[in-house]
Amino acid sequence: MAAAAAAAAAAPVPEAWPELELAERERRRELLLTGPGLEQRVRAAGGRLPPRLFTLPLLHYLEVSGCGSLREPGPGLAQGLPQLHSLVLRRNALGPGLSPELGPLPALRVLDLSGNALEALPPGQGLGPAEPPGLPQLQSLNLSGNRLRELPADLARCAPRLQTLNLTGNRLDSFPAALFRPGALPLLSELAAADNCLRELSPDIAHLASLKTLDLSNNQLSEVPAELADCPKLKEVNFRGNKLTDRRLEKMVRGCQTRSILEYLRAGGRGGGRGGGKAHGLEKDEARRRRRERRRRESGEAEDEEVGDAGRMLLRVLHVSESPAPLTVRVSPTVRDVRPFIVGAIVRGLDLQTGNALRRLLTSQTKLHEELCEKRTAATVATHDLRAVRGPLLYATRPPQDLKIVPLGRREVKAKDLVRQLQLEAEEHRKQKKRQNVSGLHRYLHLLDGKESYPCLVDADGDVISFPPITNSEKTKIKKTTSDLFLEVTSATSLQICKEIMDALVLKMAEINKYTLENKEDGSVSDTEADALSGQLPEPSANTSADKAGNASLVVEQVRVVDEEGHLRVVYPSKTDLGLAAPHVTVIR
Repeated sequence: MAAAAAAAAAAPVPEAWPELELAERERRRELLLTGPGLEQRVRAAGGRLPPRLFTLPLLHYLEVSGCGSLREPGPGLAQGLPQLHSLVLRRNALGPGLSPELGPLPALRVLDLSGNALEALPPGQGLGPAEPPGLPQLQSLNLSGNRLRELPADLARCAPRLQTLNLTGNRLDSFPAALFRPGALPLLSELAAADNCLRELSPDIAHLASLKTLDLSNNQLSEVPAELADCPKLKEVNFRGNKLTDRRLEKMVRGCQTRSILEYLRAGGRGGGRGGGKAHGLEKDEARRRRRERRRRESGEAEDEEVGDAGRMLLRVLHVSESPAPLTVRVSPTVRDVRPFIVGAIVRGLDLQTGNALRRLLTSQTKLHEELCEKRTAATVATHDLRAVRGPLLYATRPPQDLKIVPLGRREVKAKDLVRQLQLEAEEHRKQKKRQNVSGLHRYLHLLDGKESYPCLVDADGDVISFPPITNSEKTKIKKTTSDLFLEVTSATSLQICKEIMDALVLKMAEINKYTLENKEDGSVSDTEADALSGQLPEPSANTSADKAGNASLVVEQVRVVDEEGHLRVVYPSKTDLGLAAPHVTVIR
């Protein structure tokens, strides 16, 4: 009897998981597990996720990151979480395989396994079955920063709707042949496999009909197949850091635009024959074309051509080199483990005074957060009055007790106190409405759970103008008199998602401007009413963004995002952005 009691006393006490209890009680659809206490609890669970996690079937978003003791997800994930849309398991210790395999996950769209110790993903220890597809809706797969020596041969059959594939920083020496077979990945638009050991690129890559961006920098390639030029939508390639035997091509990949490289390959390439002679002048042709376009813009000669179709919306891209005061966002390395991706842009000439244009913009931003941004779990959008933005900007993190902001419609407050205040408001709102779910900003508070520091965008005055994914500042709030805006999109998932959502936001602004021009409404939303998305004002002044020919025109000005040393990370819009403009939109670059 005494021995039994002693054995019971010596038995380990199960680790508490208050996050799971809270998620179950509040029927949450998003869950983030991170922080210093997580590692000990996962170790106590045998290096796996706790089985109780797989009893939350309502989850749409699950993130477990920065846990050095997590070696495998554990059995039950696929069966217990059938509605998962996003699964983020980055910077853990997963590997050498996945046991058991992840799928089938029929609703999964985003899978991030970056920064682990994966060496191989064979059948039974990989992403999921191939027949039927284990990940039929997967759009984004991030396997960067692992130790993979080969990819699963059946990857395309497992995830046939893949759009973005990031393989950067592995040990791959080739791609599986099945990846490039005709019709295997008809939607793949971005393939990144920099910093691997790739020795050859198959000519069958031409079968990737939707490919727009290809990054194979810092590999061991000696040749680039001429068939690459047959990819119909390819806009951006990067072959820097390889040892190409074609000396001319080697020089071109270091300094020429993608168009020139593809023309060289299309003409025969490899530095010889008529193709080489033709390609030799492409750089000069491209430079002459750019000079002609610049002179036409400066002299106004292109004006008549650009406004030829009455009623069309024109988006004119203003390059950094053409801007008298370009805006730059510097990114601190501290955001890497919190919310690493940001894209910025400036839109000039938007008419928010006429009718309900401001209300439409705010409503469309809310809808964007709900749908494409997947309730801000995939990304967050913020819009600012450019006149109030003092650059250059710094994207960094601060401890919750040190981050101060004047949120929209509130007084200055520390982030720690704002989050606590919003949590109390959420609980009170739930009680009053007798609902299980909360609304407004309160729905996004869980995205900060376990974060030791919060992301923020700081202007040149030292003021925080954005606190994603929660709010931006009253200082830069857009008003009905705003015509020039600074836009930002941040994400913890991927840079490509930021760019796609920025595309959608800019095109939505074009639609709003076109509708405003064509429908002269009598009222407009006031600044006060804009916060509540309701109400009207007397008739405003005339539309200032329409030209005499009846065309609405916006200028989209490039914004550079650089690292601490000033090296370029991303510029938006690049040549590959805004590529799928709506039928009523003409993009002039």
